[in-house]
Amino acid sequence: MKKVGDYRKTLGVTKATELREIKSIYRSLMKDWHPDKFSESAESQLAAEIKSKEIIEAYTFLVSIAPETLAHAKDEYIQTTTLSNIQDFQFKDQILRIDFFDGSGYEYFDVPRAVYIKLVNADSPGRFARRHIFNEYPYRNVAKLATA
Repeated sequence: MKKVGDYRKTLGVTKATELREIKSIYRSLMKDWHPDKFSESAESQLAAEIKSKEIIEAYTFLVSIAPETLAHAKDEYIQTTTLSNIQDFQFKDQILRIDFFDGSGYEYFDVPRAVYIKLVNADSPGRFARRHIFNEYPYRNVAKLATA
């Protein structure tokens, strides 16, 4: 998976860009890079397909971590992180995925390896995560993405 900065670079947005503007930029880029506009050669059409897939991936990701999206699901997030126990967690490339017994799953970004090691060694991973992870790192809900 790419880093958050790579997705922002793909769409040409910053951290402060609002969701409405991200949507507008996405639509504009998709108009410019739609594969049907490049029908003159198979090579250019393939390049446009690759570029449009990158744009779609970046847009989907950035929408999932946008403050507006997170604010909309904040109550559900708080309920899950305070009331549900951790079922499993995985760490790869500074991305920590935590799955909960209520069926929710979240990815946390830019988590240092040292924090992950402390989570693994904690007497209570849930308590450690509530204190040091849930409100400290950017996150997105991935259980909805997997079931959608």
